[in-house]
Amino acid sequence: MFKLFLILFITIPLVEIAILIKIGSIIGAGYTIALVIGTAFLGVSLLRIQGISTLGKVQANISRGQLPATELIEGLILLISGALLLTPGFFTDTIGFLMLVPTLRQRLAETFFVNFMKNRINIKQTNMRTGNIIEGEHWDSDSK
Repeated sequence: MFKLFLILFITIPLVEIAILIKIGSIIGAGYTIALVIGTAFLGVSLLRIQGISTLGKVQANISRGQLPATELIEGLILLISGALLLTPGFFTDTIGFLMLVPTLRQRLAETFFVNFMKNRINIKQTNMRTGNIIEGEHWDSDSK
């Protein structure tokens, strides 16, 4: 996992620089800077709308007594999207804008949640099959 983050940390800025240089050479530096700032403002506006919508879904699920797991993951995706949209560059803006599309975000959240739960269930089933038992004690610190 660390290697993946290291590779992304190095390659994404290089890709951004290459794209900025290419677009800057076509439309000029001033327009390129204006476009980067404009996409940041547009992204923040869309992020605010999507965030309020997701928060509404979380509250609706809680009021129905349901766990808003997928919606909470969507909130995390929106947080990442916001960070990408505020990062100067067109590559990160593209990824950030894609994360703002509700159907793509919901699909990503559901896929992540299902895979996470499958891994958790497999771990528990593996431990049950191998007979690993973890013993411990529990006490309530309030009762003396």
